[in-house]
Amino acid sequence: MNSKTSASKGAKKWTLSAALSVCIVAVGCAPLGPDFQEPAVDWLASWQSDLYGNSQSQSVEALSQWWHRFNDPVLNQLMDEARQQSPSLKIAGLRILESRALHGVATGAQYPQVQQITAQGAYVGKKRGGGAYRDFTTSQAAFNIGWEMDFWGRFRRGVESADAAYFASLSNYRDVQVILASQVASLYYGIKTTMQRIEIAQNNLKLQQRSYDITEQLFKQGQDSELDLQQAKSQYLSTKATIPGLRLALQQQRNALSVLLNRAPNNLPELDSIDSTLPQLDSNTVAGIPAELMLRRPDVRTAAWQAAAQSAQVGLAEADLYPSLSLFGTVGWSGNDIDIVDDVLSFAAGPSLTWNIFNYGRIKNNVRVQDARLQQALEAYQASVLNAAREIDDAANRVAQTQASQKILDDALIAAERSLAIATRRYKEGYSDFQRVLDAQATTFRQSDRAVTNRGDHIAAVIGLYQALGGGWQKADIETIVGEQTRATLKNRTDWGDLLEAPLDYPPETGNTP
Repeated sequence: MNSKTSASKGAKKWTLSAALSVCIVAVGCAPLGPDFQEPAVDWLASWQSDLYGNSQSQSVEALSQWWHRFNDPVLNQLMDEARQQSPSLKIAGLRILESRALHGVATGAQYPQVQQITAQGAYVGKKRGGGAYRDFTTSQAAFNIGWEMDFWGRFRRGVESADAAYFASLSNYRDVQVILASQVASLYYGIKTTMQRIEIAQNNLKLQQRSYDITEQLFKQGQDSELDLQQAKSQYLSTKATIPGLRLALQQQRNALSVLLNRAPNNLPELDSIDSTLPQLDSNTVAGIPAELMLRRPDVRTAAWQAAAQSAQVGLAEADLYPSLSLFGTVGWSGNDIDIVDDVLSFAAGPSLTWNIFNYGRIKNNVRVQDARLQQALEAYQASVLNAAREIDDAANRVAQTQASQKILDDALIAAERSLAIATRRYKEGYSDFQRVLDAQATTFRQSDRAVTNRGDHIAAVIGLYQALGGGWQKADIETIVGEQTRATLKNRTDWGDLLEAPLDYPPETGNTP
């Protein structure tokens, strides 16, 4: 009897030791799959050096509020409003909350996956033939626990993937900030440009109307031909016809800006007091911005974190090729109201192993699927860097070319205005016909419109360069990404725990992490 007891105790000790050994090995085993490293962009250093001369005079922080360089209080006010009310920015903030919750799901998978209480009761009634009816009740309850050990790093890779997905959502929020800043500024100065074009058209319309009135009077007095009258009328009506189209464009720009501010169409009282003056930007506005900043563009960061998240999925899929080692335990009780049957209290615990050895290639092919997706993500990252370089180069060249065109167009406008003055004087003195005046008026109107349009294009090019460099985002906190009203709505609807108050975790900026 004593020997059996001793053997039983030894078996229990061996089982406990084995379980502890499994735990230790599980903790120390390196996860399967590749450890992500951000791919190198080999061509960037030389391209950057040739184009920008490795200037380091500006940084990401210096670009975070680039619109302040325009010295326009109304634009600053619109930017602040857009950052608080923009629907796209609110959605990006809620995606951060979503990824935060998904990270909690992945983290929870590392702990005992089964923690379950079960209970049931039954009433049983029996009657055999003509015998008496007999009944009794029975009940049972149990607590079950199961813990799959992370021997192959399945759950650690899951957390790693969730981490990267969360950081990708933060980078995406920054990217939405960049796009939003560019859109607000572009629409604002687009509105001012269109206002100035309308003013030019109206001023030329008044000039052409006077010419039309003069030719009409002369024709009625028999001092001029109908040809001059019809030509003046045609030019007057042609200029007048451009104004409705410009007013339509102005209304569309105002509506688009209203939507960015989360307002009803054309609800922009801030614009009621502005004029059409456009800022004069010198060539040093965007000088000294290093091209290497493209690697810190939010959309490039997002692509890198998405690749990191997918890299962890490869290891997670590979873990399915190997056995799953678990510890299980259960405590149960069953009883009934039959006196001759005792209640039973039971306990069981031990290790278990599950291994899908015959999977007909499903698991291996899933690993291949995840690896192919990883390569796609890596290619997408390289493409994002290449696209960033293209956008920077296009924007920089657009800034240079529109600036070069402006000087030419301004000189052409001066010449056209001088030509109109001479043609008008010579016509009044009888030295030239009225057609020269009409031609000079048309040229002046055309050159005025082109000069203003190009000035607006130059401002848009500067804004585009700031966007291409990834400027316009600011580090946000939990109160910024989810407004007070939205947080109150979420709290009333669902138990969010501390996710709506806990500070945001930001990724490291050094090492091989994206």
